Amino acid sequence: MEYLIRFVQLHESFRKAEILALAELADVNVEVLIYSEYSPYCIVRLRDEAAARALIGRSILSKGVYELWGSGKDYDQLHATVRRKTSAQWAHYSSSTWKFEVDTYQGKRSSHEQSKIIESFSYLELNGPIKMNKPDQEFCIFEDYEWKAESPHQIYMGRWIADGDRAATHTYSLKKRQYISTTSMDSELALITANLTLAGSGKLLYDPFIGTGSFPIACSHFGAVSMGSDIDGRSVRGHRGRNIVTNFQQYGLLDRYLDGFISDITHSPLRMTRLFDGIICDPPYGVREGLKVLGSRDGSGKEAVFINGEAAHLQDKYIPPKRPYSFEAMLDDILAFAALSLVDHGRLSIWMPTANDEDVELGIPTHPCLEVVSICVQAFNKWSRRLLTYRRLSGSEVTGSMNSKKKDFVTGNRADDLNSFRKRYFQGFRSPTGKEGGHQIGESVNVEQ
Repeated sequence: MEYLIRFVQLHESFRKAEILALAELADVNVEVLIYSEYSPYCIVRLRDEAAARALIGRSILSKGVYELWGSGKDYDQLHATVRRKTSAQWAHYSSSTWKFEVDTYQGKRSSHEQSKIIESFSYLELNGPIKMNKPDQEFCIFEDYEWKAESPHQIYMGRWIADGDRAATHTYSLKKRQYISTTSMDSELALITANLTLAGSGKLLYDPFIGTGSFPIACSHFGAVSMGSDIDGRSVRGHRGRNIVTNFQQYGLLDRYLDGFISDITHSPLRMTRLFDGIICDPPYGVREGLKVLGSRDGSGKEAVFINGEAAHLQDKYIPPKRPYSFEAMLDDILAFAALSLVDHGRLSIWMPTANDEDVELGIPTHPCLEVVSICVQAFNKWSRRLLTYRRLSGSEVTGSMNSKKKDFVTGNRADDLNSFRKRYFQGFRSPTGKEGGHQIGESVNVEQ
């Protein structure tokens, strides 16, 4: 059967990827028949209503899904297809309470025009009472307009089946969250990322750059048990009684949070075994300050320092030494870690920046044990960031060596030497107004975790 998915016209490159991820998670076969990033209306083929509900129930970028009753370039074509495809179903809804709506994209209809359109479907013989609040059946006419066109170029009519999970973006809004920082990932993108990582009940998800816990919270909203770590102990410990734990308590999800610990991914204390169903992260881009990992600049060890007879590195306020590190090397380290710790078909979702400039374009990192599933782009102006999602291949799917070839990365002690994106961010993207890619420098667009 054919169904219409009503997307939000936002994060367009993420929408199809989210639907395909949810189809895999719900074990639903979905065939995308009509899709365009320039329209919120997508036509898919699904087995039945149950499959439609399973697919859309946790979608963040979908308003709802409708059983498609007809389509056409104009209303004559629409009415003809509705009569041809659905006349046998009309009797099932003849005594139901009902309502009709008109949904226009890039167009507008007056109340009088909407009433005339709805009245043109009187042949459906809906004899039950009209009920605007929670009727038995909801029908909707969708008009898709070209930019500044006077009439729609495509019209659809459908019966409502189920809503998406848009309400979750408000439930987890950063405006109402107790513990956040300037780099906390907004709730909508965190929830979308959790969907692409296939977070769900019975799964264990890990964020190696946990910050204030946006990703683990999103994963746990969908039923997953989550944990994380961060090189910055202050993020993990929190401030003035507010921390990641209190965030989980705020949403009633504390039973799904294992813990957070202080570490960086190049010095992970975790036992290297394949236990994670998903790894989800937004690593630091090294923009506000150069990217660093644990260790001294010269690579040598340091003698233990004791304060009042207690080793300094065991005290709560201890800040370990750090050294500059290459962002490209960090990406490869994340992929190598994922290859060693993800279960078969487990997913890695990682955010990375890129400039809309071929001179500083960062290539998609690869690993022989990981397959790229989707690449989604959030554009700002002169720079963008991509959400890369990988699948851990099973042993039989891996061809050649299971170890990635060690690459030669730029070396140096200065942040700009180790991060070409950071260098161009400050040198090449600045506009005369002092804004970067349409955002003020330092504005909370999650430039760095």
